[in-house]
Amino acid sequence: MTEVAPAPGRAGRAGRNLPVAIAVGLGLGAVILLTLYLVKPAFLAVVAVAVGVGMWELVRALHERSWRAPLIPLEVGLACILALAYTTGREAMTVAMMLTALAIVVWRVAEGADGMLADIGAGLLVLVYVGFLAGFAALMLAPDDGARRVTAFIATVVASDVGGYAFGVLFGRHLMAPTVSPKKSWEGLVGSALACVVCGAVLFATLLRHGHWWQGAVFGLALVASATIGDLGESMVKRDLGIKDMGTLLPGHGGFMDRLDSLLPSAPVAWLLLAAFIPVP
Repeated sequence: MTEVAPAPGRAGRAGRNLPVAIAVGLGLGAVILLTLYLVKPAFLAVVAVAVGVGMWELVRALHERSWRAPLIPLEVGLACILALAYTTGREAMTVAMMLTALAIVVWRVAEGADGMLADIGAGLLVLVYVGFLAGFAALMLAPDDGARRVTAFIATVVASDVGGYAFGVLFGRHLMAPTVSPKKSWEGLVGSALACVVCGAVLFATLLRHGHWWQGAVFGLALVASATIGDLGESMVKRDLGIKDMGTLLPGHGGFMDRLDSLLPSAPVAWLLLAAFIPVP
């Protein structure tokens, strides 16, 4: 995140309990790496659980504003999108999304006409924003070198967060979007960009077969843009809903959606660039 330093306090200069946040982040990282490199379907299950919880958090937050997105067809659709993306490919994933959209409409129509259009709109928003975008992570995982592709994707997005946090706390003076997210600064964005370019260049040159450092640099620049847009986009949603965090399940981080905000919009960007730079045989 591109954060600017607020006044000191118990939560630290950047508004979070840093030791707790680091501990939770390391724990999540360990789970991701172990499942990703030992049993890829287990990693897909971890993704399904994390995204499913994030979807539930968003649906619950929307319900507080009387937008009743149908949770059951959304969760079932998410499972189908991820499974079909991993086993069959993007065409099957797209069909699963379209059928889920139809199920959302039918489910909500069966409950009556009062508020129907708003509820269907909320359901389709959750489907595209969470379920469909998450499917691109499953697409990246599917090839033989899928674990390496997913590692490059997640590590580069994490680099954006870490670089932005460090530069924002140390040098942050000029606010980027004070009405949307008052802790983000232009200096933090510079830190995110530098960290993503370096991380992408190193990973493409060392981890990915037939990858080149310049491709990694382009990859990093693209992901810092998508991660920042995702971060600001979720901040706008939370501000509109009048909440600080989507949940409280991850101490020091908020909810699962608060960790997925940068990853979800970055997934299709990462998948597209990886497919272009390192085509699957």
